[in-house]
Amino acid sequence: MASFTTSTRSAATVTADPEAVWATLTDPDLIARLTPFLHRVTERGEHWVWELNRIPVLGKSFSFTFTERMAFAEPDRIDFTHDPAAGHGEESAGVDGWYALAPHPSGTRLETSMAITVELPFPGVLRPAVTAAMKGVVTLMGQRFSQNLLHHLGARTA
Repeated sequence: MASFTTSTRSAATVTADPEAVWATLTDPDLIARLTPFLHRVTERGEHWVWELNRIPVLGKSFSFTFTERMAFAEPDRIDFTHDPAAGHGEESAGVDGWYALAPHPSGTRLETSMAITVELPFPGVLRPAVTAAMKGVVTLMGQRFSQNLLHHLGARTA
């Protein structure tokens, strides 16, 4: 097993009010419905447990369950930090990142940044290929989440 990491950062202005965007991003059931490969998000106090299914990497599929400590600074920031000690069992994936929301004349300015780390049964020599595959999956998940979020909010990018 080797550890692999990729990261992403994006920003957009959406034509939905900040309260609607906040309500969506803080609802674990909605997050699960809007995010590809995400089977379920279970709220456990200040932690959310994320369950992802069939993530494709180099011709194989992997499922992950990981625990995130969620910090909500309503109405403008959500921070999440991998907290495996709060989980139930060994975790081979985790995410660290944030969402930032700000009112905008057209609706809401939404920014996000995250770093995703997974343990996979590939040798370290395959790091460039694995990292590229992970980046592709993360990009696809982000694009589809964005489309689903806009549809859910009845909004568009401004």
